[in-house]
Amino acid sequence: MYRHFRPHRAAVAFGALLTLIGAASALAQPLAAKALVDRLGADGSITGILVLLTALVVLGTVIESFGAYVLERTAESVVLAARRTLIGRLLRLRLPEVERTQPGDLMSRVTSDTTLLRAVTTQSVVSAASGGLTFLATIVLMALMDPVLLGVTLGVIVLIGGAVSLVMPKIAQATRRAQEAVGTISTALERAFGAFRTLKASGAERREAEAVREAAQDAWRHGVRAAKWESVAWSSVGLSVQVSFLAVLGIGGARVASGAISISTLVAFLLFLFYLIDPVSRLVEAASQYQVGSAAIARIVQAERLETEETDPAAEQAVGQGDGPASVVFEDVTFRYRDDLPHVHHGVSFDVPGPGMTAFVGPSGAGKTTVFGLIERFYEATGGRILVDGKDVREWPLPELRAAIGYVEQDAPVLAGTLRENLLFAAPDATDAEVREVLVRARLDGVIERLPEGLETVVGHRGSKLSGGERQRVAIARALLRKPRLLLLDEATSQLDAVNELALRDVVTEVSREVTVLVVAHRLSTVMLADRIVVMDAGKVRATGTHAELVASDPLYGELAATQFLAASTPTPASPPAAKSLSGPAPTPPDPGSA
Repeated sequence: MYRHFRPHRAAVAFGALLTLIGAASALAQPLAAKALVDRLGADGSITGILVLLTALVVLGTVIESFGAYVLERTAESVVLAARRTLIGRLLRLRLPEVERTQPGDLMSRVTSDTTLLRAVTTQSVVSAASGGLTFLATIVLMALMDPVLLGVTLGVIVLIGGAVSLVMPKIAQATRRAQEAVGTISTALERAFGAFRTLKASGAERREAEAVREAAQDAWRHGVRAAKWESVAWSSVGLSVQVSFLAVLGIGGARVASGAISISTLVAFLLFLFYLIDPVSRLVEAASQYQVGSAAIARIVQAERLETEETDPAAEQAVGQGDGPASVVFEDVTFRYRDDLPHVHHGVSFDVPGPGMTAFVGPSGAGKTTVFGLIERFYEATGGRILVDGKDVREWPLPELRAAIGYVEQDAPVLAGTLRENLLFAAPDATDAEVREVLVRARLDGVIERLPEGLETVVGHRGSKLSGGERQRVAIARALLRKPRLLLLDEATSQLDAVNELALRDVVTEVSREVTVLVVAHRLSTVMLADRIVVMDAGKVRATGTHAELVASDPLYGELAATQFLAASTPTPASPPAAKSLSGPAPTPPDPGSA
């Protein structure tokens, strides 16, 4: 908690000082009231005392209002700083951490959990400090007036305060569970909107809505439970003051009748008793807010303890593209995603000198896509070495390593925003001329020309307004605009029609003359263009060579070439896109016979 509070301690101290000044002016009011009663009994002038009372009320209100503003502003600053830190950390999480954690839950920690920091890092601290000091000052003044009545008051307060202390852990427990339920809501919604078309096509709206409702109901139930215990705490404060008032009124009246104290002393003491409500309320508020905020802080700390990638800001500033194509070497690499899972790679070794195109083929689950993840250092190899340009990838600064790589994922993700924003995502400093050039190379120039808003066209959530083929072309254009030295293509043309696939295959072939291209391919037409082919099976490299060499020497490759590759390479009409194409219907593919 103090880590979030520390940068703002001066502002919090200033707000607390203003609060204490306002409280001091309030404490002076019963003394002025006592003087007023004494003057009335002595038939003296009360004008000056009335003016003083008015001034104290106005001054105390103004100062406390300004102090409240200072504290609220500081509280918002605490939330802002926490969100900035948490966002920066979450976006640098290692990929295995993200895969183990629900994205919706991580988002709720940035949004709802950080909001609760407002209470615990400023209001709770100030309420505890100002409430405690004001409480002590009030008790001292009451003791000076009449120790007997003070004893009566404290007896009641301590009795009820003990009961309140038993309630506080229940508030913390209920709040923590409510926040966890909010995270579940975010997770459920993220799941639904992440596959919205599938949800509708499957007629699963009602089932998914019920799952979200259950999470919302759970959050409501725990929130109500926390509210119930908070109401018990607050009502206990009022009860303690009211019982104290009745006890003081009865015992104090008897003491006035016996002549032990004056009527003005009893009036002032009763006023102090009413003013005691404020500091006691602040102490209860501080304890309650601490219970609420500590639950949020615990969840934030959990997120902050997730493993992140080590990055050097100086290296990020000094990132350069380097010169020439990159070489890639795997030396007896082993890898598994978790310690409790079997190995994906069992001593993978191959050498790609570059430039040129190297194709990775093999049955599903052979570990082809994992090769790309290890090169990008999304994952760390558990054994062996991975060399890029003769240097172990673990010795490369991450920004420098990834700046040399262009990566097109299997599902070709497109981000919400405009086409221009997506193209410039990996190369924000690219010029308009470079953008136009890459649009032509990726066969997107015709699409852009037909759009009324051109590059400023909004593509929707995850590119929902683009067809599958258009998304792949955007992803390829984005990678090419990065001007990589090493281009990784994971089935990058799987959703393209025959015409566009042929065109982009020519582009990749052209690029491979200057850049090292690694491609996971399932189409014979792509494989046959490769300078070298790496055949993988069950996490091992079983053969390396050209198409002709492998057909003659490797039975698995021969079988794949005769079945899987031939089937995949036969041009067929493009499958219905996931969304209506922005550019209209795709070109009609050539007749299979002519192909």
